[in-house]
Amino acid sequence: MGVPLIQQIRVGAYLIKQRLKGNKQFPLVLMLEPLFRCNLACAGCGKIDYPDHILNKRLTVQECIDAVEECGAPMVAIPGGEPLLHKEIGEIVKELVKRKKFISLCTNALILEKKLDLFEPSPYLTFTVHLDGDRQHHDKMVCQEGGFDIAVAAIKAAKAKGFRVNINTTMFDGIDVPRMADFFTFARHELKVDGINASPGYAYERAPDQQHFLSRQKTKQLFRDIFKRGKGKQWNFNHSSLFLDFLAGNQEYHCTPWSMPARNPFGWQRPCYLLGEGYTKTYRELMDTTDWETYGTGKYEKCSNCMVHCGYEGSAVEDTFKHPLKALKVFLRGPKVDGPMAPEIDLTQARSAERLHERHVYDAMKDVALTGRDKRWFEGKNLPIPERANEARAPSVAAE
Repeated sequence: MGVPLIQQIRVGAYLIKQRLKGNKQFPLVLMLEPLFRCNLACAGCGKIDYPDHILNKRLTVQECIDAVEECGAPMVAIPGGEPLLHKEIGEIVKELVKRKKFISLCTNALILEKKLDLFEPSPYLTFTVHLDGDRQHHDKMVCQEGGFDIAVAAIKAAKAKGFRVNINTTMFDGIDVPRMADFFTFARHELKVDGINASPGYAYERAPDQQHFLSRQKTKQLFRDIFKRGKGKQWNFNHSSLFLDFLAGNQEYHCTPWSMPARNPFGWQRPCYLLGEGYTKTYRELMDTTDWETYGTGKYEKCSNCMVHCGYEGSAVEDTFKHPLKALKVFLRGPKVDGPMAPEIDLTQARSAERLHERHVYDAMKDVALTGRDKRWFEGKNLPIPERANEARAPSVAAE
């Protein structure tokens, strides 16, 4: 396993405490997104489709501290955008380490080596480097030649200075299974990363590449095929054993989006890190006013093919507490890679997707005088251009 013992003990104690209190909905990981801007434009990413005015927004150090304390989760993931672009990211991490939160700072590593002096090695800090496969595959996925070599050099530099480093690999349709298996072996035994995060890509509606997102059936078969090639190679996945078993099609879970709430420059994102269906000012408001029963696979069209950790790792952890012997058995033998799969969730009754992104952007920009790229963002989507003090109604949003 790629999870340090101290983290396993502390998080385990937290989970026991929540169960003793009778809490059914509680945070496991805070997804703290201090900015949206990124120095890459990956074809499979739908997180950065905003005008410059929004891309330039940042959470302050104090806002980050307040979000962590308000939420109370023992673990904090800091994704983006690219969080190393935040001028105060070193101070943010320092303050969260003071509070003994287990931090996963997610980065494409293009500027990681230059930024290492902002941080100190700590059992509470892990750099999670986005690395999608070998050199050819990774550079294709991030749409930048040379990205793999830069990331690998940064990983080696961080490891040399005593930092914990994981990799995060996102899976899409068309992956060459033998090459991906060789890549995991390379990451484990040559790069000597501390843990491997692996998850199917979420089908962002605004991602430029809509052709390579995986269906749930394809996800399960892909992970089975990869796991078959991992026998005896000691890949150190940074996931619970039951989540890995779920990816291989052996567990039937519904997602628990409240287990990984997201805070970003808009506020607390409803319902999860992947879907921006509305925002609240406080964590408590998010938990109390979100209609959780209307989201999830089988309930909402946008969730139909999702098997991502931020929705399902919490479900797997809950199942681990309910059925520890089952979890231990999977941990010892690994995910089952052949035979019948668990029944699939019925998708036919899911409510239709709502197109809300442009409305949220319009509301955020309605009092801003637009010029240049901000103006072209609206023109490119055939939306009315909001102007300062413009009292016009928000547009009705049609499919792009």
